[in-house]
Amino acid sequence: MPRAVGWDPQHLPDLTGLSYIITGSNAGLGYFASEQLVRAGARVIMTGRNPNRLAAARAAIHRRSPDAASAQVETLLLDTSNLGSVRAAAASARMGGGLDGVLLNAGIVHPPKRRETTGDGHEVVFATNVLGHFALAGELLTTLAAARGRMVWVGSMSTALTPYDPVDPELTTGYSGWRAYVQSKVATTALGFEADRRLRDAGVAVTSVVAHPGYSVSGRTPGVVGVNAPTKLTRFTDNLQAPITQSKEHGAWSLVRALVDPSIEGGEFWGPRAGPWGEPRRSTAAKITRDPEVAARLWRACEDATGVRWPIEKAARVRR
Repeated sequence: MPRAVGWDPQHLPDLTGLSYIITGSNAGLGYFASEQLVRAGARVIMTGRNPNRLAAARAAIHRRSPDAASAQVETLLLDTSNLGSVRAAAASARMGGGLDGVLLNAGIVHPPKRRETTGDGHEVVFATNVLGHFALAGELLTTLAAARGRMVWVGSMSTALTPYDPVDPELTTGYSGWRAYVQSKVATTALGFEADRRLRDAGVAVTSVVAHPGYSVSGRTPGVVGVNAPTKLTRFTDNLQAPITQSKEHGAWSLVRALVDPSIEGGEFWGPRAGPWGEPRRSTAAKITRDPEVAARLWRACEDATGVRWPIEKAARVRR
């Protein structure tokens, strides 16, 4: 299929009849991605760990998108730092019907200063940003295969700035908040590419794509009651960086295009045209994230940590 020409992120193609799960959709990029998909006619399952915030985000979408039918927006409790929550949410999603795509967006952007662990015993940033999404994608693989669907992993420009090799992905020693965040994004990007290699080799009808939002900040993002309410100080400081930043609403453009553009192929990396800002375009990921040996090592680490083995052979037989 030829690559889309003149893609307009503000006027998406008709997505009526298609269903998507967005993790971490009660705020930020996940909220705006959900809103954009709903406006294009998609059924969206918004996920988060706080039911009140999810309800507020769902209400905001209806308020800001009056043409969206109530059946098009659903909510599902999901805490990606909790593997039990991931399994429960995946089971609910599988029973809920077809699924055309999953945006693996939830994550910790501002890590704790000191190393913290989850109830499962994993470092909290790696657990939230990586392990939960690895487990969720594996749990939903056959459902995605049935629809010839897509998974999108969310990367970051930080992987090119400080390309840490996550030889100790859970940072049992040498923890810093910045390193925890960057390593988690190296991991998500590498896993997205490794998923594409494995799915392609097995003939699974699911594409795996990676996208990043550029430098998207709250202070340049529209205020949305119950979703985004930056302080005056945040508005002021973020607007000082206006030449190199964009809103989270615009940051979601790359994620949404990676999720729904049928001309995008598995293994591609998408981000804003100018790097930190701009309309979506195909980009080149940091070298370390494209190293198959690093990716294979991370894949094994995720399997061991989550106990999830992707049902790739089973998915390859779906609809055959």
